[in-house]
Amino acid sequence: METRIQSVHFDASQQLMEFVEKKVAKFDKLCEGATALDVNMKLIKPETAMNKEVALRLSTGSGELFASKSADTFEEALLGAIDAIKVQLEKNRNK
Repeated sequence: METRIQSVHFDASQQLMEFVEKKVAKFDKLCEGATALDVNMKLIKPETAMNKEVALRLSTGSGELFASKSADTFEEALLGAIDAIKVQLEKNRNK
């Protein structure tokens, strides 16, 4: 599976990039038909709370799954988006 990670309006630290790579690597096991995963991290107005947004787009053989979450940290937002994608994967399996 091809993984693309982008950071918008900020430079992501090496520690953040490693965290993201570690967490999204699990999608290889969760979704065997996954072909690509796009991770977009965006800093929204820096002076506000809940200003970090992570959007995940998972391309599978049967379509695309998308989730976007905002939080105080990129790590929290990423974990929330991953949970949302997992719910969508589970719904698609049950169809």
